[in-house]
Amino acid sequence: MNSQLPGLSSSEIERLADIIMVMQRCFVQHLSEELSRGQVSFPQFFLLGHIASSKSLSMTEIADKMTHTTAAATGLVDRLENLGYVQRMHTSDDRRKVLVRITPKGLDLVGRIRQDIVAKLALVTGILEPDEQTTWLHIYEKIHAHITCPH
Repeated sequence: MNSQLPGLSSSEIERLADIIMVMQRCFVQHLSEELSRGQVSFPQFFLLGHIASSKSLSMTEIADKMTHTTAAATGLVDRLENLGYVQRMHTSDDRRKVLVRITPKGLDLVGRIRQDIVAKLALVTGILEPDEQTTWLHIYEKIHAHITCPH
């Protein structure tokens, strides 16, 4: 492996990559099981999360946040609307502008899955000493601040 971080050997970087992949697979597998019960895909769930935090988004904002075309975003919204997780509404000042708002059913799904993720993280952090928990959070915050991922 050519890319090396100061202080870590190539084998340590590869070990870190393996650990991250296993952890991600464990969390994603459980998340996938939860989402399949609600008949929601990962992109649809991430969209629900964006809408839940914003209360409502325009189709253009949705396309931008999801890094999709407006047509692809429309497909995501169509499916979520058919499942009762979001609803479309026209703005009062411009009937051509469509806003997408999360429904109580959508908020419930996002809330339940988020609570489950928090519970799983609480179990994981429970094996760490309090100072290790704080350090882990600070490391993840630092990584998050520099990660290059769309929205």
